[in-house]
Amino acid sequence: MDSISVENLTKKYEHFTLDKLSLKVPTGSVVGLVGANGAGKTTLIKLLLGIIKKDSGNINIINKEDIGIVLDDAFLPELLKINDINKIMKNVYKNWDEQAFQEYLKKFNLTNNMTIKSLSKGMKKKLEIATSLSHKPKLLILDEPTSGLDPIVRGEVLDLFREFMESDDHSILISSHITNDLENIADYIVLINEGKIILNKSIIDITDNYGIVHCNKEMFDKLKEKAINYRKNKYDYEVLIDNKKELKNKFKDINIDKASIDEMMYLQVRGEK
Repeated sequence: MDSISVENLTKKYEHFTLDKLSLKVPTGSVVGLVGANGAGKTTLIKLLLGIIKKDSGNINIINKEDIGIVLDDAFLPELLKINDINKIMKNVYKNWDEQAFQEYLKKFNLTNNMTIKSLSKGMKKKLEIATSLSHKPKLLILDEPTSGLDPIVRGEVLDLFREFMESDDHSILISSHITNDLENIADYIVLINEGKIILNKSIIDITDNYGIVHCNKEMFDKLKEKAINYRKNKYDYEVLIDNKKELKNKFKDINIDKASIDEMMYLQVRGEK
């Protein structure tokens, strides 16, 4: 069963196309969405939420009442106070939990009489996270939820998301440029580039099979056929591979480093083939 299922989703603009995207967010999992600015991540999220209309394709998603949302470009009227947000949400969500909202405010050092105008970017983000969690959602859709937060608060927020995922029927789709956060929480990584998915793998698959080899020209010539992408540096080659065990068996002295999400992104998008 999937909290989100997308097939051949297409949205065309004058200079950009989200092109026949297909992906799933299995119930009980965290899917991390990565890619450069303008790759299509936010467009995908807005399509899922019905903020913009698709041109073609299918979107199946759970009831909107069960979705908690944090958007990177969320707009909150600046003259409102935090308590006004509480009053509004009570009328929007039938499962709104005012006590839970107040507990999140306390955790994030926010008070009801603060105006939106007085909040820093990080404080607004904390308010959005508190709001997204306070109506007992089953699915969180998060666009840069830890952007603007200091490392301590980021850690607290990730702990909240881990707590949220303790229920088997909960799921998260999270887009973030802070890939360390995704490495700590995601079950799957989906890489979008220029409106297309170029990688969709489980963290287990990435950990077990992917790696980066730094090598000389002689070794590179042996690896090139098996490489996903590579980059030629001044003194060596940097090669992204997805067959770690096979290469270790074939080349006994080969040194394969762990491939971070950032490194995989760079080599997949900017590397040569």
